[in-house]
Amino acid sequence: MAPPLCRLYLITPPRLDDLAAFGQVLAHALDAGDVAALQIRLKDVPDEIVTAAVDVLTPIAHARGVAVILNDRPDLAARLGCDGVHIGQDDTPLAEARRIMGPDAMIGVTCHDSLHLAMEAAEGGADYVAFGAFFPTTTKDASTRADPELLTGWQADMVIPCVAIGGITVKNARGLAAAGADFLAVSAGVWSHGDGPAAAVKALNAEIAAGVAERA
Repeated sequence: MAPPLCRLYLITPPRLDDLAAFGQVLAHALDAGDVAALQIRLKDVPDEIVTAAVDVLTPIAHARGVAVILNDRPDLAARLGCDGVHIGQDDTPLAEARRIMGPDAMIGVTCHDSLHLAMEAAEGGADYVAFGAFFPTTTKDASTRADPELLTGWQADMVIPCVAIGGITVKNARGLAAAGADFLAVSAGVWSHGDGPAAAVKALNAEIAAGVAERA
């Protein structure tokens, strides 16, 4: 049996001051290696800014087979035609998000370091659960620290994919892929990489492949 796959899941920087320029950077990054999804995560900004980001970035992602997921806002995600939405524990409830998004949309739920929350999300119809933060991160204020063993335990018992998030970089990605993550969600580890985002995507894919090989 082939080893389970693990794929890269990109999250935008918290600010996109020049959408056109970022679109070019994104295109080069997506062309550099396998990416499953792009989460557009823009906090505390007007809806028109989120809308503009979705309008500019979605064609770039879709042209490369990359799903577009909006953070927090199922209402906007549905209206703008996003492929899915990612919700936190304090955001729109999962059942309501599903009602808004419809049966075919992808819905992910932040579950911090809690198997209990993840099992509730899976039973509630989530398409994936996200655990973290695994490492220190400046992208968001992470109140929990997850252990890689959480990923291994989840894979042993559950079918719903799990996403590892929080401080993931080229240097630490391999261990999470080896532990059982189905996806590695990365933001600053790509956009702030010293050799540029495209180099980061290429290097992360190599580390993911090495980690998946270690599972066997």
